[in-house]
Amino acid sequence: MTPSATPASTAPSRLPAFLTVAIAYMVFLTVDQAHWWQLKPDYAFGWLVPFFVGFVLYERWQPLQNCQQPELPSPLSPAMQRLLVALAWAGLTAGLAGFALGALYRAGSGPTQPGSFALAAGFVLTLPSLVFLATPAGGVARAEDRRPQDARVRAASLFLFPALVWLVSAPLVTAVENVISLFLLRRVVEVVFFLFDCFGYSLVREGNVLLLPRGQVGVADACSGIRSLTGCLFAGSFLAAVYLDRGWKKILLVVLALVFAFATNLARSLFLTGWAYAYGSQAIEGKLHDVTGYAVLGLTSVGLFCILPLFNSANWVRWLGAPPGETMPIDEPA
Repeated sequence: MTPSATPASTAPSRLPAFLTVAIAYMVFLTVDQAHWWQLKPDYAFGWLVPFFVGFVLYERWQPLQNCQQPELPSPLSPAMQRLLVALAWAGLTAGLAGFALGALYRAGSGPTQPGSFALAAGFVLTLPSLVFLATPAGGVARAEDRRPQDARVRAASLFLFPALVWLVSAPLVTAVENVISLFLLRRVVEVVFFLFDCFGYSLVREGNVLLLPRGQVGVADACSGIRSLTGCLFAGSFLAAVYLDRGWKKILLVVLALVFAFATNLARSLFLTGWAYAYGSQAIEGKLHDVTGYAVLGLTSVGLFCILPLFNSANWVRWLGAPPGETMPIDEPA
């Protein structure tokens, strides 16, 4: 028997209470992270996060309600269900501890990167755990093959994007950001120098500086791609959450977003170096430098939109070994 949709008024009383706690947490996150969204241009996309989270929650409210009235037994064993309940309580405890740590940082020092990161990491654990514990035990039918799925696991999975996206919009701890930025920076400089050398253009590399006939180009930390990486990760995560139905597809699209971000930033570095080679290093300063930076995020988003139809193509079914002729129905967003 397929579970029918139930109005919000029939949801257990604990669900609205738990979600109220989650919404209050998100309001606190917005106030905290707004400092960084305004201060750091590479996190300016964070202003979109509350609106996108609200949109996803609105889209997933009906599937969540379906999980509140499970009409099938859970496919999980009693031992597994008890283990998941224990993990949910542990996650909730760790998440609230992260909130307390982040709030303590903020109360003592104002907005700080470790404090904001602790708050966001705590929310990643808190929100799915709250939804899991607020959902009754049982099973719900899966749209694609009618096999039951545990209602609590299904409900918690609906809130993975609204939880994880706050970790993307929070500034990385300085030590972590420096390691990632330095790694990307070296790769960009190495590839640019190698390609120019292969095509016979004379230039000299001194660390992160390329000496050209008409000046020099310093590949700064901002040109490493760390800025576009976070923005493209956000764009890929949102598109995956809204348009794709399978977990492996979502992960693959996010990985492709990171690959596209690196590739487009590398193309930008090659273009700017070539422009400086032809017209002098001063020619790439100012507006041209900034416009090409924003183009990285735009090109990556367009590229992800273009490949979205391929993810929902029936060809994936045949590539994964399903019998020819079968199609892959679109499941509710997970």
